[in-house]
Amino acid sequence: MTDALIIGAGPAGLMAADVISAAGHSVVVAEAKPSVARKFLMAGKSGLNLTKNEPFESFLSHYHEAAATLRPMLEAFGPKDVATWAEDLGQEMFTGSSGRVFPKVMKASPLLRAWLTRLSDQGVDIRTRWRWTGGNYTFETLSGQQEIIPKVCVLACGGASWARLGSDGAWADWLKAPLAPFKPANMGFEVDWSPHMARHFGTPIKNVTLSAGDTSLRAEFVISERGLEGGGIYAVSRPMRDGATLHLDLLPNMSLEDIRTRLSRPKGKMSRANFLRKALKLSPEKQALLVEFGQLLPEDLAPLLKALPITHAGPRPIDEAISTAGGLRLDALDQNLMLKAAPGTFAAGEMLDWEAPTGGYLLTACLATGRWAGAGARDWLSRTP
Repeated sequence: MTDALIIGAGPAGLMAADVISAAGHSVVVAEAKPSVARKFLMAGKSGLNLTKNEPFESFLSHYHEAAATLRPMLEAFGPKDVATWAEDLGQEMFTGSSGRVFPKVMKASPLLRAWLTRLSDQGVDIRTRWRWTGGNYTFETLSGQQEIIPKVCVLACGGASWARLGSDGAWADWLKAPLAPFKPANMGFEVDWSPHMARHFGTPIKNVTLSAGDTSLRAEFVISERGLEGGGIYAVSRPMRDGATLHLDLLPNMSLEDIRTRLSRPKGKMSRANFLRKALKLSPEKQALLVEFGQLLPEDLAPLLKALPITHAGPRPIDEAISTAGGLRLDALDQNLMLKAAPGTFAAGEMLDWEAPTGGYLLTACLATGRWAGAGARDWLSRTP
């Protein structure tokens, strides 16, 4: 018996446990993996981008059709609150030039250690290697099958990417609730490269503008052996996944006419590669992309250089995606994130049907929905004998 059961020890689950235990209730957290918050720790390996410092309406717009549902949760625990929360756990924060907010140590582990210490001080019982198998909260453990009987439960089981870190989406097979199909989000795309591209594998493409659908931004990406990867690609991956063509502006600092003027200069005996390098400062990797996707290069190269259409073979597999779209439909939940068909059961985090780009939006919403569901569960307990 316990007051509250949390299934999943990622940021959403730990935040729910924090809120409920702070009110004096007993809390058990069940985690399938040998340790907690593995995806959170992985996110911190390249610098833990907790949130984004920008005007609230702009921040909210990155959640697309889920923005209206998430609005009250992000108003209650938004970017400033996330930074304050981390500071309260002893982490000094800083904001980069892009508005992204990081701990000064850049790592996730010091923040997680401080958080787990606080949860322990509040009496939270975290049980690792406890894998939920559905039903009445039965778990496979090293000691055999175990069952927990809680007064309230918060599901924070994650999405369906990076299964080795704990988010395998298996819960979708036994949770009796309306689900939206899982789709990859913030992922790379496969490209069947021609042999001449091999020498560019691993090369970053810098100072380009990527456009797909209604999304356009200046960023960089990487040519990999398997296709296109990196932050710029992830930022436009949603419209690309949904069918929009990716166009690259390889020379965003030059106008169409400026390019034409430069290309009209005498070529002499220079090769095309040397001419493009000297006239436009076009790097070898950008020239390779132009040849790869330009097909039969026209006489007037300027339009292609400003809007090179990129063909690909679709997204990389969902398990390689940074996050997922789909999951537990938001209309299956009430305003407190409680399942309408299962009173006393709440849900939070990436298992809900919302998506957002990288850059602090994912973690902020996981923390905010975990806090919101935790508050709903806490209030439910206050009304339950």
